Amino acid sequence: MKNYLEHFKLPTLYKKTSQKTGLPPGTLIYTGTRKQEPVQIELIDYDEKQLEEKKLDSVQQILEYQKTDSNSWINLDGIHNVEFIEHIGQQFQLHPLVLEDIVHVGQRPKMEDYDTYLFIVLKMLQYDEQSRTVETEQVSMILGPHYLMTFQERPGDVFESVRQRIRSTKGRIRKMGCDYLGYALIDAIIDEYFKILEAFGERIESLEELLLNDTDRDILHEIHHIKRELTLLRKSVWPLREMIAGLDRTETGIMKKSTKIYLRDLYDHTIQIMDTLESFRDVSSGLLDLHMSMVSNRMNNVMKVLTIIATIFIPLGFIAGVFGMNFEHMPELKLPWAYPFGFWAVIAGIVIGMFVFFKRKKWL
Repeated sequence: MKNYLEHFKLPTLYKKTSQKTGLPPGTLIYTGTRKQEPVQIELIDYDEKQLEEKKLDSVQQILEYQKTDSNSWINLDGIHNVEFIEHIGQQFQLHPLVLEDIVHVGQRPKMEDYDTYLFIVLKMLQYDEQSRTVETEQVSMILGPHYLMTFQERPGDVFESVRQRIRSTKGRIRKMGCDYLGYALIDAIIDEYFKILEAFGERIESLEELLLNDTDRDILHEIHHIKRELTLLRKSVWPLREMIAGLDRTETGIMKKSTKIYLRDLYDHTIQIMDTLESFRDVSSGLLDLHMSMVSNRMNNVMKVLTIIATIFIPLGFIAGVFGMNFEHMPELKLPWAYPFGFWAVIAGIVIGMFVFFKRKKWL
């Protein structure tokens, strides 16, 4: 645990938005970490009979697949290039506020209906086994009648299982439209939440066992770290219920009735995740209380031992003080056995008697 605590960094609970202060609505400013890598565009165009998968170089190539009858999934890795995002918005006639939300990575999960397309924002979370932290990334989706555009901050995602299902000729996804593809991507993100919860469950269980045997200060840091990560996860999951419910209620023809049935299953998953999260938050708070109680109990035991030692030495100090007085006429000083029996025997008797008394009172 000590090696882990030396290099872990706390999850960021709040994004800085001061750089957008005073600017008019629709101003595009990327609020994430600055990058120099070029934007990567990947296309998967498919229907029940055909599949095309390739990388694109320009927005013009994207437009060629916008009005086709097949399903087009356009994935863009890298939203730091604001000019590129703005160009896409102009070509696809996206609302300026949509473009602003895409590059502003501090958005809460939500769904907005713009008649001709649906705008969806949610958080993609991945658990890093080495640093034992949760990595957060904002994913934005533009869902149209026959196309789905996804905007990610960086390469790497949890969508590989969906890609494999598309590549396979079997299954439901090749027969359904882009609305079902959008559901599949959201489902893949939520499935990753369950994996993160399993990792948290194992950490909390091992931490509880460790806490019963040790009250090291590093455990307190670990508990606080878990509580912060659970808070971050709760901020990402809590608005999902509203977002999924909004997709289910939308009356546009983009989200078909056949897909809305699956959205209700997603809604149940979010409820289950929230229940588990609240349970973990309660357990972590209980672990913190248990840690403080054990530290206090350990201090009380130390103080009890010191108090008993001090109590035993009170009569011993009194007797030693009496025998140490410099008076000439002390009859005990003339006796040959006064020191071994008159002093040490009394001292030993007092100590043994006090130990027996403490034992009977169950103070020891």
